[in-house]
Amino acid sequence: MRTPLPRRLRRLPGRNAIVTGASGAFGSSTVAVLRHLGANVVGLDRKPAPGVLGCDVTDDAQVRSNVADAVDRLGGRLDLLVHYAGIGPAVDIGAEPDVHVHEALEVNLLGAWRVTSAAVPALLESRGRVVLTSSLLANLPLPFAGAYTVSKRALVAYADGLRAEYGTHVGVTTVYPGYADTPIHESSRATGVALDGLVPAERERDTVMAVVRAAAARRAPRDVASTGPGTVALHLTRHFPRTTERIVSLQVGLLLADGAFGEAEIAQGLHARHADVGLRPHVSRGGTR
Repeated sequence: MRTPLPRRLRRLPGRNAIVTGASGAFGSSTVAVLRHLGANVVGLDRKPAPGVLGCDVTDDAQVRSNVADAVDRLGGRLDLLVHYAGIGPAVDIGAEPDVHVHEALEVNLLGAWRVTSAAVPALLESRGRVVLTSSLLANLPLPFAGAYTVSKRALVAYADGLRAEYGTHVGVTTVYPGYADTPIHESSRATGVALDGLVPAERERDTVMAVVRAAAARRAPRDVASTGPGTVALHLTRHFPRTTERIVSLQVGLLLADGAFGEAEIAQGLHARHADVGLRPHVSRGGTR
């Protein structure tokens, strides 16, 4: 005999969902959990797989075609759209925007915008729900994560705008994961500037279950962190930005003093700037001392 579902998850059986980034760590796990709970799911991802349509979210034509195909496969009704598709390149935010910056904005922000716009007619008809995955980094500016941070903060603004214009008929939730050890960090590790340990560490399942609970809630929650500590971090970074910046600056300074990122070409300018500040005499209102 199958164990009855917890009350907070009982809205999911029979629901129809599209999940982007469905072949990735968060996406594939979320697809599996939703299906286990009785939802019907079609995935979208650059890497096609069983139940996952091959779709580049930066391509307008592919998005329109594949979203329409996914809705057809779901019997013409769409109740839930979950966004995971994303990348996290390491960049120098003071340098000219390069291909990595453009790709981060195209995937993380405009990709979600494209897919949502293609799905809006079906979501309006079903009074459905959109869950967008942002990041605690949306309010936590760390070095070399500028393209990711900008795109994720912009995604929050997109969610707010979507809620303002469509919130009478479509629920909109923004989820803020902390650091989870997934392949999105491969770029920063390859560049030599991995930020492991600078943001709250979480498990993959924390984010997956936060999304699933948001999808099943009677009313779409507005903003959701993946864990209790993440909730605290979200509150602090959002409401106390100056304190957040000071803490980050102190952490980064300590890391650099300990030789962190020393082998990374992208970090040489940051090392030089911090060394320059360290060599300057302290200036107070009374003069130099």
